[in-house]
Formats: sequence, C-alpha cells, structure tokens
Amino acid sequence: MKNIVIISLAFVAVLALTSCQKDFLDRFPQTSVTENSTFKTPADLETYTNGFYGMIGPTYSDGFTDNIAGMSGSSTTDAMVRGNLTIANAGGWGGWDNVRRINFMLQRVANTTGDQASINHYVGIARFFRANLYYNMVMTYGDVPWYNQVIKDTDEDLLMKKQDSRTLVVDSIMADLEYAVAHIKPGGTNTRVTKWVALTLLSRIALYEGTYRKYHTYLNLEETAHKFLERSASASKQIMDQGGFSITNTGKLQEDYRNLFASKDLSANKEIIYLWKNGEADGVANNTHTVFDYQWALSKDLMEEFLMKDGSRFTSLPDYDKKQVTEIFKNRDPRLAENIMEPGFKTNPDVNIPYVLKPSYGGYLQIKFYPRDPNQRKGWNLNYTDLPMMRYAEVLLNYAEAQAELGKITQGELDLTIGLLRRRVGMPTLKLADAQSNIDPIMASKYSNVKHANKGIVLEIRRERRIELASEGFRFNDLNRWYVGELFAVNPKGIYVPGFGALDVTGDGEPDLVILEKESDKASLPEKYKALPGYYVSENNIYLSNGSSGHIVFFKDKNQPRQWIDGPKYYYRPIPIGQTVLNPNLIQPLGWR
Repeated sequence: MKNIVIISLAFVAVLALTSCQKDFLDRFPQTSVTENSTFKTPADLETYTNGFYGMIGPTYSDGFTDNIAGMSGSSTTDAMVRGNLTIANAGGWGGWDNVRRINFMLQRVANTTGDQASINHYVGIARFFRANLYYNMVMTYGDVPWYNQVIKDTDEDLLMKKQDSRTLVVDSIMADLEYAVAHIKPGGTNTRVTKWVALTLLSRIALYEGTYRKYHTYLNLEETAHKFLERSASASKQIMDQGGFSITNTGKLQEDYRNLFASKDLSANKEIIYLWKNGEADGVANNTHTVFDYQWALSKDLMEEFLMKDGSRFTSLPDYDKKQVTEIFKNRDPRLAENIMEPGFKTNPDVNIPYVLKPSYGGYLQIKFYPRDPNQRKGWNLNYTDLPMMRYAEVLLNYAEAQAELGKITQGELDLTIGLLRRRVGMPTLKLADAQSNIDPIMASKYSNVKHANKGIVLEIRRERRIELASEGFRFNDLNRWYVGELFAVNPKGIYVPGFGALDVTGDGEPDLVILEKESDKASLPEKYKALPGYYVSENNIYLSNGSSGHIVFFKDKNQPRQWIDGPKYYYRPIPIGQTVLNPNLIQPLGWR
C-alpha cells in the first residue's frame, strides 16, 4: 500500500501525509541546475521539464473511502475519523521543493532564445505541473501561500508570509491552466503532457472547485461556483469535439472495460489521454497485483450501487442485503465483475482452480488493475501493465456532472456521455425523465444536501461516476467536494454470511472455507469440512453484524469508533506544528485553529 499512496499524491487528495520538512519551504532546489545557469534553447527547457513528470503518477486504489471495506495500514483520514489526528502529530505540508523547481525555470525563461511557440509550450508544461501541485495543496489545506518566484533565504517577508486566500490561489491556478491550454501543443504521445492533458486537468479542477463552492456554503462563495462549472463543461466539450478521443467499444462488453486496466500496451488506445507507460525493456513496472486480496477489499456499499443489467436498482430486489457472494453478480452491470472478484475467478486461466477468497478484509476482492496474464506478474514492483492516469471516460463524466449542476443537462448530452459508457458494457442508457421522476431513496439519503430541482439526475450521474471510476483514486476527492465527508465515518461491511459454519464462495456448490466464532468450534463440523481454511471472529479481527450471521464487519471499527465532526474541520488537514513554529504567521485551517 505504501507504494500506491506515494504515487497517488499528484492526482488525489493526500491519503497519508507523513513527510516532515526541516524548513517549511524546502529552500534549496533539488536540481543539478545552479543559480547561475541559464536556459538557452527550447531543448534546454525540454530537458528541464522532463524532470517534472515524476510529480504525477497513477493510482489504483480508493483507500480509506467508502469504496473500501477492511484495509491494513494507516492514513491521515483514518486517524482523523478515529479522533487520533492532532496538530501535534500531523505530517505533511510538503511539495514546496517541487514548486521551487518549477519557479526556478519560469524566472529564467526570459533568457531562452529560439522558436517562441516551442518556448511557450514548455512554459505551459511548467505551469501545468505548478497548477497540479498547488491544487493538491488547496484540496488539503484550503488557504496556502502562493509563490510564483524562487524564495531566497534573505526574503524574510516572503518566507514569513501568511496564507493567501483560496480565491487568489485558485485564480492563480486557473491562470496557469489557461496558459497551459493555450500554449501546450496538441500533438505528441499519450505519455507526454499535451493540450488535451492540460484541458483534462482544467476540467477536473474546475469541476472540483465549482462543486466545492456550491456545497461548502460556509465559504460564502456559492455565487462564484457557476463560473467554474461552466469552465469545466466547456473544457470537457472542447476535448469531446476536437480531441479525437473515443470510448473503447469493440463489442466485447466487459472485456473492453477490463483491458483499460490490465493491458500490456495502451499506447494506441483512443480512450487514454495520459498514460503511465510500463515496460520490461525500459525497467518501468508497477505493483498492481497488490490490489488483489493483499491489504484491502472493496465494500458492500460500493457493490450495492451497481445496477442490474436492465438498469433497475439492485437495492430494489427482495432481501438484497442478504444475498451471498455467489448470488450478487446475477444479471448485474458487467462492470461489477470487473471491479469485484466473481466466484470462480482464476488467477491463472490455464489452471482450472478457482481462487478462494479470504474474508479477513471483507471478501469483496478488488480485481480492477489486477494483471490477468500470469506472465505480467513477475514479482514485487515487477508488473508490466500500462496504467491510465487520464482517460476519456472522466471527461464525459465531468461534462455531464457540470451540466447537471448548472441545470442544463439534456437527454442528448446524457446519450453522448453516460450513454457511451453504458453502451460499452451493454447497459441501457440513462433516461433524464426516469432519473427525475424515480429518485433512488438510498442515494437521496446518502447525498441529502442535493436539493435543487434536477436532484434525480445529479444523483444518477454520481452513481455512474462512482461505478465507472471505482478504484482510480477519485472517490476521496468526490466525497470532499460534495460535502458528504460523513461517509468516511460509516462503518464498512463485507460479504453476507448466513451463519457460522462452512461457506461456498467459488460458486460450485461445495464449501471452500469455514467462518466460526472460535477455532474449537471446528470439532463439531462434519469431518470433510475440518480441513477447510478457517476464519474465527476471535482471531481474525472480523465478526458478523448480527452476531451469528450477517455481513462481515471489523473489530477495529468497534474498538476505535469512527466519528465525523459537523462543520468544515475534517475537510482540511492541520499544518504540522513544526511549520507554524518556523512561521508563526501561518494560520491553521478552518476548525483546527
């Protein structure tokens, strides 16, 4: 999990802020370029900006959100909801060294001579990365100091400045992105920052900021929300109209979806806007096999949100909350079986032995991003599957949500966005009239602060976003921007167990494991079941929600209850006390003061 968290920091809100800086601005640049160096040619700018690409990486987990049931490890969010996060033990406030590296170049680019379009292209790339870094800080702390120049040790006024306002910083971020969109060239491979990558980040950030201002009413910025939503929609539409991207749909239904996350080569895939390229020859690999029954499993809540194959709700079925893992996949959205392991799944297709889940983390095992070909799983950090960092599906979802929040969404727009995603897997299109007239009561309860006239379609777009983008690192930010952080504090559940004893989890009708209260209870089982793997509520940190039956739940949530404090506090992370000692002018975020 450690590796996943580290590479996720550039695209999702920080899951585990653990770094500690000796100086709050990391004053010295971590680059071999000296203070006296100049950037003489566009080639020099290209070489320097190549060093920025490590600031962004892929993610393949929704760790510590309501998409996850049991999970090992720790995070700032987990510590916070259990009441263990304080200003004294907070980490984070890093990334300033990278801001400095970018500003170092931007201050010296006036020395560059050559083709101006090429110079502007690399300036745009630098500003793209600065915007991304800064918005991650905004999502974490709210107000932060904005620096667009290199700070020297003698610049005491700048070193000791307080935070700038959210509006100033976000406006500066948007200015960086607008410059990037205007000047970064559209051509190039999907492993490089292109105009379309910049537009996608603009679409993403504008959607986040627009919905954040709309639902976080204590900021008193609701009147400005619409301009961000409109910009998200227009950026998305530009990609849709001009980018040449498309949803992969060869008629293979769920296989087309699966291959986005478990393929050796996505270079030519027209859905991929920005790619983390892996290859054995280049010595670049990933650790995606760890998504599978290693440190976490997915949640009952996520599973239930997937619709039936005909578009009706799973939660409308009789006794839907008592269906076992061998029953939940029947007539469901095919994407369910590409996120959660279906009974009978084999880790090696050539060996006819189905995998037997371990219920320790809940039992709904994540298989999205799991390399299906055993030849692609060669060991720790030795998986050779390409990883999408930006894909066209997100752009379509951003457009649909922005238009719905603005009250402008039409059936035609739904067909061109949500409709494309559903048609890929053989699902019926989302009907605007049906969504508005038949609001899901479970979704309405979950997102009770959605009160506007087009509530029904907003909720269904949120469902589609959760399903399509599950385990891609979006859920954390989505819950924060929608102001429903209380969902972080809901105790998660795993598979349903009808009672203590032997359990079939592979779907062949024969028991594969036993769940018992204690190991000594195994003596009372029929002889043929005594050799099965056993899981005991007294030893495996799990128990059943109804005592001797029910969903798997976790002792940690019982012993260290989750809580959510009303108000803005938990939507921000505290600044480490050491940083406020270095700079007493820094003010703790809302609720932490």
